[in-house]
Amino acid sequence: MAAGRPLLVAVLDYGAANMVSIRQALVTAGARVVVAADAAALDGVDAIVVPGVGAAAPAMAHLRERGLIDPLRDWVRANRPCLGICLGYQLFFERSAEGDAQTLALLAGQTVGLEGTPTLPHIGWNTVELARPHPLFDGIADGSHFYFVHSFAPAPEDEGIVVARTTHGRPFVSAVAWGSLYGLQFHPEKSAEAGQRLLSNFLRLVAASAGRAETAGRAWAAASEVA
Repeated sequence: MAAGRPLLVAVLDYGAANMVSIRQALVTAGARVVVAADAAALDGVDAIVVPGVGAAAPAMAHLRERGLIDPLRDWVRANRPCLGICLGYQLFFERSAEGDAQTLALLAGQTVGLEGTPTLPHIGWNTVELARPHPLFDGIADGSHFYFVHSFAPAPEDEGIVVARTTHGRPFVSAVAWGSLYGLQFHPEKSAEAGQRLLSNFLRLVAASAGRAETAGRAWAAASEVA
């Protein structure tokens, strides 16, 4: 909740996402949800979720066609809350080896194919091992199981953004955080109690961000009246 009102979260619809389950999971966590297929749908929202089931190149093409790339970049660069899930997380980086696609370049690094794995794609439950504490994982035990469906994963250049890793043959980065930008390789909306707790934690971070923005807005208004 932000100042007594339900948080409004935009879930980007770019033609490559599992919309029903993430929308329902956010509603269960207490948010109002709007499905955003264009930039106008982002007006007045408190956070953006970039979900993902699909491939990088078609996803970027859909974002471009719907005029969502620049608004999404501007949102993140303004340090407003944004959560990327699976493909959505991968799109935050500079390039993807999946189709040799240029992606959003919000974070330094590339998405690469999983190597040394017993199976591909990596499908099913696996543990998420924390590299450092983070409010996104408050109340979630280190080593909790989350649900994965992917053959690629980001390789961040900045070790400082890494929150968690998972091992499937070899370790890969399964969660990152940079300011108010959060990325998850797993699907919290398909991860039972732990996933629902993580989404509730995300909404708490969004509420804190919205509260800071409203306080700053009131301070600015008061200063303008004095001037």
